[in-house]
Amino acid sequence: MTMDTESCNHQPVYFGVTNINIDERTIGSVDVWRCAVCKKKFCEEKQLGIESISDIVGMPKIEPDEKWAVVVCKLQKGKDKWRLAKLKDNFEYKHECLDEKIIPLKVNEYKVNDEKHWSFLIDENVNKAVEI
Repeated sequence: MTMDTESCNHQPVYFGVTNINIDERTIGSVDVWRCAVCKKKFCEEKQLGIESISDIVGMPKIEPDEKWAVVVCKLQKGKDKWRLAKLKDNFEYKHECLDEKIIPLKVNEYKVNDEKHWSFLIDENVNKAVEI
């Protein structure tokens, strides 16, 4: 029996973490929660050294055609180098790049890959460390 995740009264439980590393040093992480009922995953970005609460309180919503990913900007440094994102296949992700300029990044097969940006899926990296 499959359950419609939109009608589920989600019961999120901690599922795992993806650590974000630079030179083998963890600079942040993505906490992954999974509904005990429908198995839908929810993610929360954690930047080390930043104590502020996320702009999204509770479990962030994700559409059925989206996947959780980390988008990495090769032009940025430190905490600005990566961002948790919801990516769709064959769409443009609006990325805030240098000087707060918004640029469109092409997404193909749920991945960003150009000369200055790349991404990886959280589903493929739960309980792992990813070197950016």
